[in-house]
Amino acid sequence: MTPLPPGSTIGILGGGQLGRMLAVAAAQLGYSTRVLAPDEEAVAAQTASSFTRADYQSRIVLDDFAAAADVVTYEFENIALDPITYLATQLPVHPGALSLATAQDRAAEKSFVGDLGGRTAPWRLVTSIEALHAAVAAIGLPAILKTLRMGYDGKGQVRITTPDDVDSAWDSIGGRPAILEGFVEFSHEFSIILARGQDGSMVSYPPPWNEHVDGILARSSLPAPVEIARQWGEAAALTGRIAEQLGHVGVLACEFFVGADGPVFNEMAPRVHNSGHWTIEGAVTSQFENHIRAICGLPLGDTGLTAESVEMLNLIGEDANDALTYLGEHDAHLHLYGKSVRPGRKMGHVTRLVR
Repeated sequence: MTPLPPGSTIGILGGGQLGRMLAVAAAQLGYSTRVLAPDEEAVAAQTASSFTRADYQSRIVLDDFAAAADVVTYEFENIALDPITYLATQLPVHPGALSLATAQDRAAEKSFVGDLGGRTAPWRLVTSIEALHAAVAAIGLPAILKTLRMGYDGKGQVRITTPDDVDSAWDSIGGRPAILEGFVEFSHEFSIILARGQDGSMVSYPPPWNEHVDGILARSSLPAPVEIARQWGEAAALTGRIAEQLGHVGVLACEFFVGADGPVFNEMAPRVHNSGHWTIEGAVTSQFENHIRAICGLPLGDTGLTAESVEMLNLIGEDANDALTYLGEHDAHLHLYGKSVRPGRKMGHVTRLVR
C-alpha cells in the first residue's frame, strides 16, 4: 500500500458541513479537494479547492470528477449507490459500496448487525398496511415506524402509541417500505466513532454521551457516565467487527443505547458523524483528519482526549444568531457552517474544553 502523496486530490460527494470539515482536514495534510453536489447552497464549497454543482447521476459529470481526483469519499449516506459503484470502476472509493448499501437499508443493517452478535431492538420488516398491523401485534406498542431508506435527524420516522395510530402512521410515511421497531428501555445514548485504514488497522474514540432534542443531537459530552463506560468495550468490539466485515475504510459511526443487558445497537453511519465533532479540539487527531488519513493510506492518528472534559453543543436554527457570544468563553471553540438560518437546521457547533 502506497500512501497518497500530498498534492493529490480527494473527491468529496456531498456539499454539507461534513464535507466542509473534511476539506479543512485534507488541506492541513496538503491535499486538494473537489466537491461534487447538486445543492445551490453547498457550504463545503467554501473550504474545498474546487466545486462542481451537478447531479450525481450524470456519467459525463462523474467521468470528469473521477479524472480530476485520486480518491473519492462521500459525506452522507443518502446518495444513490449507482454513482459510487460507477466511480469505483475508475478510482478508489472509500468507504466502499458495501458499507453504503448496508447503512442505506434499515432492515439489511439490523440483520447484518444481528448476524455479527449485536443486540438490536425488536423489529419487523413492513411492506404493507397488513404487515404493519401484524408487526404491531408481534412487537407491541409503543413502537416507532421508520422508512426503510432515507431519513435522519428524526425524519422518516413516526411514533405509534395506540392501535388507533397505525393507519395514520402508515399514511404519514407515504406507505413506503419500512421497519417497525419496538421501544427499548435505556438510560443513555452514546456512539462509537471508529476509523479503519486500508491496511485493516483500527482506532476508536472514547464514547460521548449523546443527548437529543426532537430527534436531533443537541449535546455530546465526555468523559461519559459510568453506565456508558461499562458498555464501551462491548460496543467498540461490535463496531470493529462491523468495519472488518464490511471491509470499511474511513470513519464509521455506530449509535447505541445503554440497555439493561448491554449495549443496544441503533444505527450506523459510514462517514464522519455529528457526535464526533468534539474531536476537532477535544482529541489529539480529529475524526475528520483520521478519515482523510484512512482513505489516503496514511497511519491513523491518536484518539486520546486533549482535556479533562469535553462538551459539544449543536447550534440549531436561530441558535446561530447568538453564536458569537461563545467567543467570550475560555476554551470554547466555535464552528459556523456558513448556512442560511432555518428552523431545525444544524447551523454550527461549539466545543468547550476543561483542561
